[in-house]
Amino acid sequence: MNIEGSERLKRLPPYLFKEIDRQKEEVRAKGVDIIDLGVGDPDLPTPPHIIEALKQAAADPANHRYPSYSGMGDFNAAVSRWYKHRFNVDLDAGSEVVTLIGSKEGIAHIPLAYINPGDIALVPSPAYPVYSIGTLFAGGEPCFMDLLKENEFLPDLEAISPEVAKKAKIMFINYPNNPTAAVATSEFFESVVAFARENNVIVCHDAAYSEMAYDGFRPMSFLEVPGAKSVGIEFHSLSKTFSMTGWRIGFAVGCKDVIRGLGQVKSNIDSGAFQAVQIAGIAALEGDQQCVEDMQRTYAERRDILVDGLRSQGFFAEKPHATFYVWMDVPKGYTSAGFSSRLLTEAGIVTTPGNGFGAAGEGYVRMALTVNSERIREAVERIGRLAV
Repeated sequence: MNIEGSERLKRLPPYLFKEIDRQKEEVRAKGVDIIDLGVGDPDLPTPPHIIEALKQAAADPANHRYPSYSGMGDFNAAVSRWYKHRFNVDLDAGSEVVTLIGSKEGIAHIPLAYINPGDIALVPSPAYPVYSIGTLFAGGEPCFMDLLKENEFLPDLEAISPEVAKKAKIMFINYPNNPTAAVATSEFFESVVAFARENNVIVCHDAAYSEMAYDGFRPMSFLEVPGAKSVGIEFHSLSKTFSMTGWRIGFAVGCKDVIRGLGQVKSNIDSGAFQAVQIAGIAALEGDQQCVEDMQRTYAERRDILVDGLRSQGFFAEKPHATFYVWMDVPKGYTSAGFSSRLLTEAGIVTTPGNGFGAAGEGYVRMALTVNSERIREAVERIGRLAV
């Protein structure tokens, strides 16, 4: 029997983190002690009060049945209250909030609601791969907006040709940014709103890292900008904020018409998020936020150890204001993949080559602050022993 994948699957590149896992296991099989600074999966445990809320909710038979497709009313209301408290953004819980099975799920599905075959989605490069992959699954064409150091890793909207702008249906943006750790200003978001209005483009802002910020910096929501709610939505996740990556709970908020379209797709594809997890999400959003501040301090300490250590070895990396990523320039004479491969094979350190996030990521590697301080110190020492 000849089983052949669809043209849709053939168009997809290998999923970046799956390939990294394969390479990592090859090296580990040789007995190498791996320090994994690759995938951004928090090593810090989920706070106890959230776990306790899940335990109690999971024991309640009322939560064992199908949940609401759009999310529990109580969870959506908690999201609305959290947005008001955190960003001073008003949201109608009934029409401007939809619960997601993690923000990745919503990001992957939003193109199915608005992209027809041949339509364009404006996608940053480098970027989280799901923006372009979701576009390809919908039959659309990603048009890449390069994020360059000289532009502070913000897309140059004026560089988008009028022909492309008029054909575009969706624009993906992400700040604080993965992988570059760049942050956005209100002026940038205002320019995005103006661009979206002029070209009738739906803005999809991925704000998964808004609560992973340091040194008193407080990232803003895209929806804080006047007019933003009329042109787009914002994706959020409890994964990074509360160390809940495996729980798969997130949400999208904003323009009610766009939320409705995403909800239509979801109602035909999934059956909603487990209610017990949503109840735990309420505990996370409405409980004591000291746990978030504690995590921020831990990641800030790790950031300082890694960046200061790399700089002392002659490498260059900006000290990020947000995210738990460090975006490091590769040494002269190396490609991103070449340097990442050498770190893995000769030092046992997993990093993510920048070009894996898009062509504009060439010349960088991403390091995640998701191992303890002692292991980060050891990683710095191992890098220092390489003859670079």
